[in-house]
Amino acid sequence: MTIRAHTNLAAQRVARHTLRLFGDPVAELGNPRWHADPYPLLRRMRERGPLWKSLSGTWVATSYDVCSALLRDRRIGVRHADGRPPYRWPGPVEPPWVNTFLEQDPPDHTRLRRIAAPAFTRAKMPAYEARVAEITAALIDRAPDDFDLVSDFAGPLPITVIRELLGIPAADDAVFARYGQVAGAALDVSSVRQLNEVTEVSIALRQLFAELIELRTAEPGDDVISTLVAALGEDRLTAEELVTTAGLLLLAGFETTVNLLGNGVRLLLDHPAQWRALCDEPELAPRVVEEVLRYETPFQYGVRFTHEPVEVETGHGLVRLPADAPVMIMFGLANRDPAVFTRPDQFDIHQQRNTEHLAFASGAHYCLGAPLARLEGAVAFKTLATRLPGLRRNGSVGWRPSSLVRGITSLPVRK
Repeated sequence: MTIRAHTNLAAQRVARHTLRLFGDPVAELGNPRWHADPYPLLRRMRERGPLWKSLSGTWVATSYDVCSALLRDRRIGVRHADGRPPYRWPGPVEPPWVNTFLEQDPPDHTRLRRIAAPAFTRAKMPAYEARVAEITAALIDRAPDDFDLVSDFAGPLPITVIRELLGIPAADDAVFARYGQVAGAALDVSSVRQLNEVTEVSIALRQLFAELIELRTAEPGDDVISTLVAALGEDRLTAEELVTTAGLLLLAGFETTVNLLGNGVRLLLDHPAQWRALCDEPELAPRVVEEVLRYETPFQYGVRFTHEPVEVETGHGLVRLPADAPVMIMFGLANRDPAVFTRPDQFDIHQQRNTEHLAFASGAHYCLGAPLARLEGAVAFKTLATRLPGLRRNGSVGWRPSSLVRGITSLPVRK
């Protein structure tokens, strides 16, 4: 590990600690005390107003209307105003899920997204549904009477689905599942040990993708890697863009869904009446998906940058943002905005929500994999309710050590 990586991580920790001492709630988000229940802190952030500036210089958007407007504003992007990426990876090997089209502004974002998009349209979902149901049933059959919901079900399901969509051969699924877990955890790198682990997985994945490019060049199939390889041959993307697009799809295909499933089962089992309602009426599963995404948003925030001075109507007057201002879009807070959602802090699968949540963002960077995540969630919740109506908790929850990702690492259950 390089001296620069050590120095960068240490400097980040010192900066966060200093800002916490001065009462900055953005820095306080990283405090482990809020991992299990961040909502008291988030409510304090909302009380500061719909759009305000933190001590770090980052602006914070907390209301649904402001977050939605900023996400749709074409004067605001994911890169700095001069085109610089928002950060530099601190390690010696850049992971294949870093510097992807998700971190690009138009026209590169538009070009690369258009290449990958056909595999994730709503029209494709019926063709995937039978295979998702088959994988779900097999995981339930394989699980013992006492099992961990995350490691034995919520993790293996999306990683198997995205592996097959990408066209990655079924070698050791446990190894590939670890790749997905390490990639997800890398969204909040906080130690040299973790950075070393990410470096190891990055090298392995880059080698895997290189082998797959060679294989699919010679023997193309109907998988996503083959589609990307064809675009490579037509000079519509570079070899590095192919690798980062595959890396992004791996991470996105795993991370949102594993947290959707983990959060959802925990919430249902903690609300027995709603679990029984789903068991009695499994067709409620799509509504369960939407309420879980709203109530426990898997990605709690995203960062955008103004590309020119922008005036934002907040409902309390205009706020003027200068050019290149970093703005935290608080998806989790927007999805619990009392001005938009009735009883926002209550989990209720029966509540008819007429406004779409922002769990998948909005605008140009709306989540490409949203239809697939929704499909996997609906199939999983429906199958669990049908096959395991007696499912119950059998131990304490392990929480993700993250302010960005809202999810669990373990949930012991009994059939």
